[in-house]
Amino acid sequence: MVRQLRLSLERPAAYNRDDFQAGAANAQALATLATWPNWHGGCLVLVGPEGVGKTHLARVWAAETGAAMLERLTPDLAAAAGRPALIEDVDRGAPAEALFHLINMAAREGASLLLTARTPPAAWPAEVPDLRSRLNALPVAEIQEPDDEILEAVLRKFFRQRSIRPTKDVYPYLLRRMERSIPYAREIVMRLDEAADAAGRPVSRALARSVLEGDNQNLDLFP
Repeated sequence: MVRQLRLSLERPAAYNRDDFQAGAANAQALATLATWPNWHGGCLVLVGPEGVGKTHLARVWAAETGAAMLERLTPDLAAAAGRPALIEDVDRGAPAEALFHLINMAAREGASLLLTARTPPAAWPAEVPDLRSRLNALPVAEIQEPDDEILEAVLRKFFRQRSIRPTKDVYPYLLRRMERSIPYAREIVMRLDEAADAAGRPVSRALARSVLEGDNQNLDLFP
């Protein structure tokens, strides 16, 4: 039998509210985002490790509020005047003076500012006088690493998108061993899909083990 070839199509990321998996790990962030436009000082910082959904939530908020999406290294202050604005990954570096002015502008009528980062604003550098006090006062909504509920939900979604029906024991097996991030969940589903296609076999616990064996951190030493 000739194995059916699959086309690997790169699709742009879709940031829809219905596609976001809610759970205990992100409940506080969802609740705090929902209080917009009543954020203290018009600002909010979404904080959490890589791959927990900060960008997804931020882009949903931006779409729903008509926010200006500003470049982190060259933010356009004029584009943020009197309207919501979003800057992502601010902890990776942003012009201090521009950030100072954006925080001040967010308190004005019609304006607001959503920032995303891996670390809280108290840990960011502050080269401009008075910026440190502004950063320390920013309200923070933290997203924790995804729990089993969220990870299983996204695994099921990614398998469903590829029309794969894995055996039931695949989910608990993966949840005990996989890196706890949504990007890794997408990656492992893709790798299992490719391995199943190449071997002409269904996605099972045995296949999952064979795929994970190359990763020392995920190596299962027991049957």
